[in-house]
Amino acid sequence: MTKKKVLSDFKKKSQKEIERQMNDTFNLIKPKFHPPLDPGFRPPVLANRKFQEEVAASGEGVPLVMALERSDEAVSRFETRVYHEIHPRARASLAYAERIFKFLLWSRGGWRAYIGGPRSIGEHIAECYAPKGSRSYDYHLMGESVFGKTFEVVICRPSEVPEAREKGHRIGRHTDGCRIGFDLGASDRKVSAVIDGQAVWSEEVIWEPQVQTDPEYHYREIMTALRAASLKLPRLDAIGGSAAGIYVDNTVRVASLFRRVRDADYPRVRGLFLRIADEIGVPFEVANDGDVTALAGSMSLEDNGVLGIALGSSEACGYVDLEGHITGWLNELAFAPVDYSLQAVEDEWSGDFGCGAQYFSQQAVFRLAPKAGISVPEDLSPAERLKFVQDKLESGHKGARRIWESIGVYLGYAAAHYADFYDIKHFLILGRCTSGRGGEIILAKAREVMASEFPELAEKIALQLPDEKSRRVGQSIAAASLPETKGTGTFRALNVPVPFTEGENP
Repeated sequence: MTKKKVLSDFKKKSQKEIERQMNDTFNLIKPKFHPPLDPGFRPPVLANRKFQEEVAASGEGVPLVMALERSDEAVSRFETRVYHEIHPRARASLAYAERIFKFLLWSRGGWRAYIGGPRSIGEHIAECYAPKGSRSYDYHLMGESVFGKTFEVVICRPSEVPEAREKGHRIGRHTDGCRIGFDLGASDRKVSAVIDGQAVWSEEVIWEPQVQTDPEYHYREIMTALRAASLKLPRLDAIGGSAAGIYVDNTVRVASLFRRVRDADYPRVRGLFLRIADEIGVPFEVANDGDVTALAGSMSLEDNGVLGIALGSSEACGYVDLEGHITGWLNELAFAPVDYSLQAVEDEWSGDFGCGAQYFSQQAVFRLAPKAGISVPEDLSPAERLKFVQDKLESGHKGARRIWESIGVYLGYAAAHYADFYDIKHFLILGRCTSGRGGEIILAKAREVMASEFPELAEKIALQLPDEKSRRVGQSIAAASLPETKGTGTFRALNVPVPFTEGENP
């Protein structure tokens, strides 16, 4: 099979048809453990490892080197092997490489990609990740929205791919003084008053930021939370925040919290936290909620190599490496594939299928509930809908238990998949979906999968939950440690600058 034949066969069909027919060339492996409510689930880790075994056995594998460059000139690099271009199974290499690239793009981040290996693979990825390609969402968001550049794919030889240039740095871990920490999720906002690293007060309030078109709603809700916490402190030295999305120097790059804000009003969103910091006048820092998840785990465990995921309205991920550094990677695994099944659910944003957000979040609960015989009222808020199903679980509903068992199976295979890209000692899960009995069910099933399917990893990676209190407000407490203090604070209580009642929509 020639390189021209490999590509022409793919171009005769739509990209969606190609993806849905991946098993024509790329073997999807049936797992030993089936999610009770999702028997079609096909874990990437099994397919990828099988592919590598087949390439090695053929004796005809060639190098494939991929690298992603970020705006600070940091470069992440990944090396693997594929079939050469004229091998009878060369098309399997295209499917394998695109799924690996997709994972790398959302775990590492980057605006310029280097594909060093068979040219047909580079051309296939360039065609997918183009302005009108099947991955146009990734193209526009990763280039223009996140890095402010035009996304590009450079096709080259393996020897021409840049070497890795990682730029890890330490964040947080400042526990001195009187601080406020907040955590902004899509269903609830949490805030804690913290004195010398100990939470003296915490609050959790349901809100609906994703449906609000006016950024003043977000501003007022955040200020209401901060004022409530400030009343519990003798003074205020610093404020740290955790929020879903991508943030650089306290500016909003991309965040689902503001998804309904009109384009004309988005400049007010970008500078929202700068405005708040300027008005309050104490050291202020906001970070991605996934990074704060990992930071919270690292601080509580007093160890590094922590991959933390928060199962909330979506899947928030963060990573603290073996040296205790935040890597500068995006770690937006909500968009990374964790299911290669041809029947996997599509992501509502990107149109891709089998992405993490649909497997490790309340979206997974809502998706599986009908299969468990549970009809969830549509007139409830997302947080109320989740609690509705959780109440079924707590009361002993067998179908509800199968929902969390299914998530546990997903997690066991995903943990092994993530370990192919991260050095992990501790895999920490938290978030609203892990509250109550659900967290223990997820953890027990994931550990069972790991021990049976991946015993070598089960010995090295500790899958664990924080305690119940930390599980719900741990991120806001860790967020309080983000900024360094510059001296004694002077504020005793903050004022909300416009008339506003807590919980009221403007």
